[in-house]
Amino acid sequence: MNKPAIFAAILARLTAELEQTRQAALATHAEATDDENKSEDKYDTRGLEASYLAMGQSKKAEEAAQSLAQFQALTLRDFAAADPISLGALVVLGGREGNCYFIGPRAGGTEISHEGRDVLVITPQSPLGRQLLGRHQGESLQLDLAGRLSEYRIELVA
Repeated sequence: MNKPAIFAAILARLTAELEQTRQAALATHAEATDDENKSEDKYDTRGLEASYLAMGQSKKAEEAAQSLAQFQALTLRDFAAADPISLGALVVLGGREGNCYFIGPRAGGTEISHEGRDVLVITPQSPLGRQLLGRHQGESLQLDLAGRLSEYRIELVA
């Protein structure tokens, strides 16, 4: 697996999400301040609802910007088989699906596709991230998935 290409794809996805959320924040702000949304009576809440939406969109855009900045500040390094899993590791778990994860500082749940394989960003704070941190290539771990324990082997740490 080409870790630099995966990292570049994650950065591209985060950049696109940031641009999309910024555009949405600008659009909802324009709607909230539009003359059409001024209250006509005390029961008319269009303007108030639009301002809440604009505030939420702005907060989401700020979080996207922080995620992108933290990923851009991340220094990629190659992991040897004996190195413990930590931030910036690309981890492939064996088992039925052969799942692939990138341990990132933020943006957990971001998914990209690389060479026909899905790569999911997880954070050290996630349940799976907590279980993987400090482990090594070749180790096995049990994961509780949908109330059922499944055993996985750490096939690759890059």
